[in-house]
Amino acid sequence: MIEVKDLSKVYGSKTAVAGVSFTVKAGQVTGFLGPNGAGKSTTMRMIMGLDRPTSGSAIVNGRPYSAHRDPLHQVGALLDAKAVHTSRSAYNHLRAMAATHSIPLSRVHEVIEMTGLEAVAKKKAGGFSLGMGQRLGIAAALLGDPQTLILDEPVNGLDPEGVLWVRNLVRYLASQGKTVFLSSHLMSEMAQTADHLLVIGRGRIIADAPMAQVLAGSRQAVTLVRTSAASQLSSLLVGNGVKVDQNEPETLKVSGLDSRQIAQLALEHSILVYELTPQSTSLEEAYFELTRDEVEYHSRVSDGSSNQSIAAPAGK
Repeated sequence: MIEVKDLSKVYGSKTAVAGVSFTVKAGQVTGFLGPNGAGKSTTMRMIMGLDRPTSGSAIVNGRPYSAHRDPLHQVGALLDAKAVHTSRSAYNHLRAMAATHSIPLSRVHEVIEMTGLEAVAKKKAGGFSLGMGQRLGIAAALLGDPQTLILDEPVNGLDPEGVLWVRNLVRYLASQGKTVFLSSHLMSEMAQTADHLLVIGRGRIIADAPMAQVLAGSRQAVTLVRTSAASQLSSLLVGNGVKVDQNEPETLKVSGLDSRQIAQLALEHSILVYELTPQSTSLEEAYFELTRDEVEYHSRVSDGSSNQSIAAPAGK
């Protein structure tokens, strides 16, 4: 378990993390999302004792990370895949780590096989591709069979097979009662991986809830309605908090009423409806709804006639 209480980090006049508090529970995958510069990586680094908090505390498995006598068995972390001795082979990098905790060489071979590094295990890590570097970082995180995993962008640079492997791996580890805390800018992947979400914006936690609750609470439910009497039905539906959009012929998008209420109204006015489909909210939609006022860095694109500001995607 990870317990963060009133954690802050200030660099001069810049507040990177502003008194955040949250708990990452064992037995589930907790996703960490936020725009660029929101404080995700800084928070993870403070949990791992790599950055000293300005105030507050971070406890992992009952004590600060630095207080653990066997840190590799307590916490496995991937915060920077490039943090390896570039002249060492993947095998020797893992062997050196294992020696610090008297971890047997059999475990080194096990994580090499688990992460698909067999073909490059004797090659220098400095020549690895981004994806292979990520696999080595994950192997190092798994080396001590830790109770807690902290992974910052673990699927960065991985091919589709590798992304699926990471998803299955972290869900398996959570099912074994381990604590899994990970960040990712891939919304579709996070939607399939995480059970619980933490969303940070401008250094503050703006959402801390199960995935289903984040999706359900992001906006009113929308129902797709198809009918040959779209204009007539639209005029009957609009009002009293009901919003109707029509962007295609014979197609309405209705928010503020559920499908049963729409069907009842159509029946009462003898209007034939040939489709009523509740529309689920995607994690991407929920995320942008949560963070639209919390984005610090923006990209600008030109459409040929005017400039439009577009929020940068979720990142560090």
